[in-house]
Amino acid sequence: MADKSTEPTTPASSPTEEGLVTAAANRVVVTDEAAPSSGGYGSSSNNNSTHVKVLIIGAGMAGLSAANHLLQNGCDDFLIVEARGRVGGRIVSIPLDNNQKVELGANWIHGVLGNPIFEIAVQHGLVSVVNIPKPHKVVATTEDGHQVPFSILQEIYEAYVCFLRRCDEYFLCQYSPPPDINSVGEHINYEIEIYLSSVQDPKEKRLKQLIFNCLLKRETCITGCHNMNEVDLLELGSYTELQGGNIVLPAGYSSILRPLSAQIPKGSILTKCPVKKIHWKRKKTFTGLETVDEHSENEDSDDSEKTVTEVPTGATQRGASVESNASSSNCDYVPEGAVRVDCENGQIFHAGHVICTIPLGVLKHTHKTLFDPELPHYKQESIENLMFGTVDKIILVYERPFLSADISEVMLLWDDEKQEAASEEERATEAYLSKNWFKKIYSFAKINDTLLLGWVSGREAEYMETLPHEQVGEKCTELLRDFLQDPYVPKPKLCVCTSWKSQTYTGGAYTSIPVGATQEDIENLAQPLYATPQAMKPAIVFAGEHTHSSFYSTVHGAYLSGRTAAQYLLANDEPDEIIMESDGSDLSAWMQGIALD
Repeated sequence: MADKSTEPTTPASSPTEEGLVTAAANRVVVTDEAAPSSGGYGSSSNNNSTHVKVLIIGAGMAGLSAANHLLQNGCDDFLIVEARGRVGGRIVSIPLDNNQKVELGANWIHGVLGNPIFEIAVQHGLVSVVNIPKPHKVVATTEDGHQVPFSILQEIYEAYVCFLRRCDEYFLCQYSPPPDINSVGEHINYEIEIYLSSVQDPKEKRLKQLIFNCLLKRETCITGCHNMNEVDLLELGSYTELQGGNIVLPAGYSSILRPLSAQIPKGSILTKCPVKKIHWKRKKTFTGLETVDEHSENEDSDDSEKTVTEVPTGATQRGASVESNASSSNCDYVPEGAVRVDCENGQIFHAGHVICTIPLGVLKHTHKTLFDPELPHYKQESIENLMFGTVDKIILVYERPFLSADISEVMLLWDDEKQEAASEEERATEAYLSKNWFKKIYSFAKINDTLLLGWVSGREAEYMETLPHEQVGEKCTELLRDFLQDPYVPKPKLCVCTSWKSQTYTGGAYTSIPVGATQEDIENLAQPLYATPQAMKPAIVFAGEHTHSSFYSTVHGAYLSGRTAAQYLLANDEPDEIIMESDGSDLSAWMQGIALD
């Protein structure tokens, strides 16, 4: 999977990079927009308009990556505008309990081989090359406290992994799934039904079904959806998993932001500067540049829209369409500022090009009003087709350890029989969610001896975001006492809940491909927009995890998309040597020497 100062009775915001968390009497207030701009970055002023070659919207991983790639290739005439009071986007760590860093957003580096985030972490000493895995003992219990034998848990887990891998195969293989099965959830449940048909004992059968149900809930948090029945079966394999497992940065994921921000001049990042309007297709008039009204032009057909979204094949000389700056900077742009960006604070930016890293969750709510003229129809359809799910975390902080030292995770095997009887419409009601939201929590895992982490997704997560943190903490205490059959499980001294869906500048967690959508929708989001058919460089380039067709939903996907977006704007049409990394370290030989389990 990854914004306002608030009382605990309303959705809490993401903290700043420094983690401004105030705890008192079991309450947590997480500040962001009300806090000072983090890292010494400049807050935007609203008393003038600014001309810049490249304007990057968003200082998350994609925006920082794009800025670094521009700098590495000689282009320093850019600005980053960030809506929040901090950099990092959905990467945010806060210190809790003896300064233990806890991730509110991105949790792991997903994979080692070929992962640029892992390479940056190693280059800057943020992760140990010798990584000794901690012992991981999982306990699975039912609502009445019955602990499942580990042999059964292992058997069902191995079967589940096999079912999931079979779903992955449809993307690359030519064979078709069984009739009327379109989603990952339907296919896995179909396989579960066959698997359990040979189990004679009804109690054993039911127990194994509960384990499968728990694993499916876990999968919704991994995928970023409400229910696995929403996820397209044929497209699941479009996501590419890098080898090497999940890596945690000891100093917190936010530590990766320091090397990425270090080379960017502080004055080039303007925080607390939300964008209100992007005028991206403009024409010269006697009074200056004005936005084209597509409804009054003959460019409204599908064919003409393609002419401004694809690189022209019959390219004219650059001087005929785009004037290159004479300075040492290596970015090509229209001096008049082909794109005008209006911010909510009244500031106006005139840019030759814009790199837009606004998250898909925000685009879903704003794309109709954010872009002038509106985005081409194919791009609007893809924004609406793709899913931007809700995944939230519940972090419980305790005065003292209470779980057995060798236990690392407690899986909650809910009996969902009553839930299964309810209609889909009923399950979406507030009355139903108020009584059942917590049944989506599939486990509590140890961060350390006094910190527990729970995950919740979908509608249940959205409902949880409306609750006071103390109420969530009390409910979690009740659950742990029931499942562990221990009335002395202590209350947490602090409960921190994320609220990614409620955050204005995220609108959810990360991207997935629902039934009916395809990988092509992600490719459509990544397509740059050209102001005219003759333009050699795009007016707007898009980046962010939602624009990477193989690594969507990941930080490394966002990083690579930012690098690709910057590459569109580097000047020379002739082939040039492009610098891809900030230093000369050649990790390839070192990577080949890594022994992976």
